[in-house]
Amino acid sequence: MSALKNPVEAPIRDRTAIVGIGQTAFAKQLAPTELQLACQAIRAALDDAGIAAHEVDALGCFTQETTPEFEIARNLGFGELHFFSQVAHGGGAICGALGQVALAIASGLARVGVVWRSRKRGDPSKRQWAGVQPRVGDHWKWSRPHGLLRPADEVAVTMRRYMHEYGATRDQLAAVALTQRAYANANPLALMRDKPLDLAGYRAARMISDPLCLFDNCLESDGAIAFVITSAERARDLRQTPVLIHAFSQGMSREHQLMTDYHGADPLVSSSAATAANLWRQSDIQPADVQVAQIYDAFSPLVLFSLENYGFCGRGEAAAFAADGGLAADGRLPTNTAGGSLSEVYLHGANLVSEGVRQLRGTASSQIDDARTCFISTCDSTPNGALILRR
Repeated sequence: MSALKNPVEAPIRDRTAIVGIGQTAFAKQLAPTELQLACQAIRAALDDAGIAAHEVDALGCFTQETTPEFEIARNLGFGELHFFSQVAHGGGAICGALGQVALAIASGLARVGVVWRSRKRGDPSKRQWAGVQPRVGDHWKWSRPHGLLRPADEVAVTMRRYMHEYGATRDQLAAVALTQRAYANANPLALMRDKPLDLAGYRAARMISDPLCLFDNCLESDGAIAFVITSAERARDLRQTPVLIHAFSQGMSREHQLMTDYHGADPLVSSSAATAANLWRQSDIQPADVQVAQIYDAFSPLVLFSLENYGFCGRGEAAAFAADGGLAADGRLPTNTAGGSLSEVYLHGANLVSEGVRQLRGTASSQIDDARTCFISTCDSTPNGALILRR
């Protein structure tokens, strides 16, 4: 991980806070539309914060969000907007969406921001990877002709490279899914709350893309999650314990494309390394200081890759770290403590942020004692972003 030179005082540091979180029910299929789900989650987040809808003047969401900003603003009764942005790259987007709104508030462009993600993944028409193109002429031409048709295939190839380089095993990889399932079993809102998983069950699962089995893949989920951001000063007078946004960065490596980094000098040094160098240089909190982490996990290998690219483990050490209990509640770095995308819900990582906020408020289902610092990352295999939150 290369450090950036000439670090500067970060203008965002501790100047904004997440003051409200809201979510809908989670299920494999829900009846409401994506707009209805979004409005439900945003209303719940505003109620959680104790802020009236007409005060909202900044919005942040995903380029893949199907609900336009004006529909959200009109349905919920927002006032005039002064900032709105969208962030690309699906699973790489939630920290960017939050960070950009936080920057707008820290700079004085806006006062109250809302960020949301609403999905109906249970609707087959919403699964972008299911489409068939008569001819591949875009960036997919570098991977799909070789049989890499889905994100799972692309991550599987990278995991095989990792296993070859460092001798990691499938049983070590299983520790990610097993640890997160245990967290989900303690979370009454998790989709997999009533479905325990052990190593024998993991080994018996069908293969999706070798070496990734069923339990190395995220859930198909419907639902929505939303967040409210204000200045740190305003946050002190609101209902909830403020969770400060201490540091933020986005990152994209030189040779990256949407879901692969195969053409760079080292495919295992992803865009997360670029994000990490810029994140830690802004932060008073460093990897050794982080008490709890929420690491993007659409596929279990992404947790291992992120642990190394963000400096929590040395190169080739993350698989053994996970297998030795490092991600568990009593481990060095409790990770994805509500079950993550593998066992709680898959909403492009928005649930990782809400769990990070709950941990720092002290209201999580698997609460880490006296948690005061939280690291959150987005998708290691795409251009991405990360946040450091603190109490």
